[in-house]
Amino acid sequence: MFAGVRSIHFVGIGGTAMAATAVALKDMGLSVTGSDQNVYPPMSTFLAENGIEVASGYSERNLAHRPDLVVIGNAISRGNPEAEFCLEHKLRFCSLPELLREYFIRGKRSIVVAGTHGKTTVTALLTWVFEHNGLNPSYLIGGLPNNLGRGARFTHSEWFIIEGDEYDTAFFDKRSKFIHYLPEIAVINNLEFDHADIFENLDAIKKSFAHFIRLVPRNGLLLGNGDDPNLAPLLEVNFCPVKRFGLGEHNAVRATQLRLGPTASEFDTPSARFHINLVGEINVRNALAVVAAAKHCGLSNKQIQAAFDTFKGVRRRMEVRGIAGGVTVIDDFGHHPTAIRETLRALRLKYSREKIWAIFEPRTNTTRRRVFQKELAEALAGADRVVVSQVARLELLAPEERLNPEQLMADVQAAGRPAAYLPDVDAIVTHVAAHAEPGDVVVVFSNGGFGGIHTKLLERLGRC
Repeated sequence: MFAGVRSIHFVGIGGTAMAATAVALKDMGLSVTGSDQNVYPPMSTFLAENGIEVASGYSERNLAHRPDLVVIGNAISRGNPEAEFCLEHKLRFCSLPELLREYFIRGKRSIVVAGTHGKTTVTALLTWVFEHNGLNPSYLIGGLPNNLGRGARFTHSEWFIIEGDEYDTAFFDKRSKFIHYLPEIAVINNLEFDHADIFENLDAIKKSFAHFIRLVPRNGLLLGNGDDPNLAPLLEVNFCPVKRFGLGEHNAVRATQLRLGPTASEFDTPSARFHINLVGEINVRNALAVVAAAKHCGLSNKQIQAAFDTFKGVRRRMEVRGIAGGVTVIDDFGHHPTAIRETLRALRLKYSREKIWAIFEPRTNTTRRRVFQKELAEALAGADRVVVSQVARLELLAPEERLNPEQLMADVQAAGRPAAYLPDVDAIVTHVAAHAEPGDVVVVFSNGGFGGIHTKLLERLGRC
């Protein structure tokens, strides 16, 4: 499929991994084009800065040049004009995971980082440990690491570090993406229910992770969070080595003492003390996963700490977007109750005296549903004030499946937190500008562009 490929078109190029791979292929000398319905920063800026023009909207015209290969993103479904054109005219097409496996991963030593939460941070941090110590790894990260400047790079190194998503591959391949990544080392942070549009229940997700684990070879390593009860049964395998990391004493790589500060975290392991410029217990667990993987690959404690010292984080993970009118606006990718809860706990360490606002966009196929009705209220109650935007595409769900916003507001308010359910970004900006005070911290939780709310908030607060 990949022999003689010189031109590639990406359908749905605005996705983080798609955009990063497209730029990396362009750097390798291939002709790259792409299309998408709605591309927003930071990926729109990233593509433009790297000279890739994105066709706005999907059309058969975008394939008039008959590229050698079409990469179809997992958000694309039947009925998309470009997907239909590929099928009708028998163009060569594949999914992004297929492209990665055959074009880049095969023959490499693949480290795949999976789990419901923390994948991007762990992958970025592990990649930086390798990069800082001169190993020049190939990598694909579902975000933009500040140290690396881009989410993907393909080198001649023996190492390939990749974020392994459990979401499905494409409309023509319903297996999880990470099934394609040939793991020599599999890192699994945690396991919870998510992606309610493709997984029926937690057992269905466990089954997919079990399939992933079966791909680890006998000369590889399975690294798992030994404190996660959902993951624990899946780690009981005998066909490959298994090592557990976490806070409990039963873990081979564990934190024996934690010191969580407002700007950094320090933790002891049986062999060394580590310091990381990230906040909160959630990031200690992320760092433990990196320590376990890096030491298995031959790096020393000293080499790992040297990289930790210079790690600058990832865009959209507790990222301060600006301060206006004395109010700090933070962007965070959190869209699952656990991620929201842990992020707010971490921000409490950093902003212990300030009033923290949580603005949440129920945009994912899970949070639009009532799956986490109770858990969302509990997580959001970790803030001092709560604003929830109108649930996206609510009319597409049966009434009994929908998240109940009125109940969500009532539950948050019952916890003693003022809460507002507002129809759009403009209403939210007006509400925050009217009630926020200098010193307040506003954290926006969304896995999308959210109508440019961060910029609008800063502009409006700056006029107050």
